[in-house]
Amino acid sequence: MSSKLILVAALATAATLCWESATAQASSPVTREQRKAETAAANKAGKLTPAGEGGAPAAAPAATGPTKTRQQRKTETLAARKAGALAPAGSTQKADVADQARPPTQTRQQRKAATIEAKKKGELVPAGQGSPTPSK
Repeated sequence: MSSKLILVAALATAATLCWESATAQASSPVTREQRKAETAAANKAGKLTPAGEGGAPAAAPAATGPTKTRQQRKTETLAARKAGALAPAGSTQKADVADQARPPTQTRQQRKAATIEAKKKGELVPAGQGSPTPSK
């Protein structure tokens, strides 16, 4: 009885292996030229993921051009400059602009003396080290 069971198991295993082999050969492997053509087509369609970005491929954004010509932008900028409506060069944060408009409260000599005093007390922060920590 057990020999019949072993024979049936062996035949089932052989049939499974033959079936897998037959189905694997039904879908022939893709050649290198076919793979290169598929990749080139996907690249042209914008369906490839950029290097190092992982995840699913992103759809290419719709190409939209500028709505104004260069001459129109230049004309608008010149008109804004004459009207005084341009933001100052550099930082355009409202707090920075307000600080620049406020008159200084100390003279240059007073600021220099305060800096020298802070240096003696060790309260200056080295360049590039961030903001000073509050004293306790």
